Amino acid sequence: MPQDLSLDDPAPVADAAPPPARPSRRAAAGVALAVVGGAGIAVQSRVNGSLADHVGSGYLAAVVSFGSGLVLLTLALLVSRRSRVGLRRIAAALREGGLRPWQVLGGAAGGFFVATQGLTVGVLGVATFIVAFVTGQSLGSVVIDRLGLGPGGIRLVTFPRAVGPVLTVAAVAIAMSGGLESPSALALAVLPLLAGIGSAWQQAVNGHVRAAAGDVLAATLVNFVVGTVVLAVALGVSVLADGLPDGAFPADPLLYTGGIIGIAFIALSATVVHRIGVLLLSLGMIAGQIVTALVLDAVTPGATPPGVATYVGAALTLVAVAVPLLAERRRSA
Repeated sequence: MPQDLSLDDPAPVADAAPPPARPSRRAAAGVALAVVGGAGIAVQSRVNGSLADHVGSGYLAAVVSFGSGLVLLTLALLVSRRSRVGLRRIAAALREGGLRPWQVLGGAAGGFFVATQGLTVGVLGVATFIVAFVTGQSLGSVVIDRLGLGPGGIRLVTFPRAVGPVLTVAAVAIAMSGGLESPSALALAVLPLLAGIGSAWQQAVNGHVRAAAGDVLAATLVNFVVGTVVLAVALGVSVLADGLPDGAFPADPLLYTGGIIGIAFIALSATVVHRIGVLLLSLGMIAGQIVTALVLDAVTPGATPPGVATYVGAALTLVAVAVPLLAERRRSA
């Protein structure tokens, strides 16, 4: 399967050069898809958090979320010959060394993130959780791009690419400043901080798996298999330590849609990461999370309506995404 033109690839020869605007259009389209994926993360966080409250276990809610996604992907695999071929390509790449074993473990980071939603949001509050997660995601994406761990190779930390994460962290801190909890709870924020770093790494390695498979569904299935196994082990350990959860499964079918939402945003990130890099992917997803959170808070009955600081922070987040994107457009023109 031919690879898309990376923004960091050397310029092609003159007689084969595409129109100058094409790379920037691809970058803009990739960031738009990343924003959609971020919106999915915001919705999934609310769904999984509510499910964890009902069943009485963040680990059980995470297993239900990942496990339901795995079932759906397995059913899709049965009718998709291309995806079955993609799985064989992944296995061949592992045998031949084109794909390293650690590059197929992105699902472990995804599982850790989903479990963290249920384990910490109730103690930290949504504000502290988002600040910690976004900080890890933004800073982690800069490091990962600089190390070249993503399928797009090394992307240097230019001034506009450094400004984006700094503005994003400031924006989210402003947007959520009214909901920060007491300093004694901040030690627990290490978990979502690590989940944010893991999310940036997950986006990078999933891009490698997708490139090896030549198929998004096959790459997403690998992610869900790894994540479900890790979460099942974690649930087993928690049951041995604390006993069975004392909650009950809710009747609302919407609380079981976390797996479907996860399939959507993981597939989107695996598709576009090689086009725009881990940094722009993370910034776009962060923008989607913030804007969608505003909408959900505004339309959900009983929710606290967003304040002025929240809207200011959301606007600054969009600026943070626009700065490195515009820099990419100028560089590719």
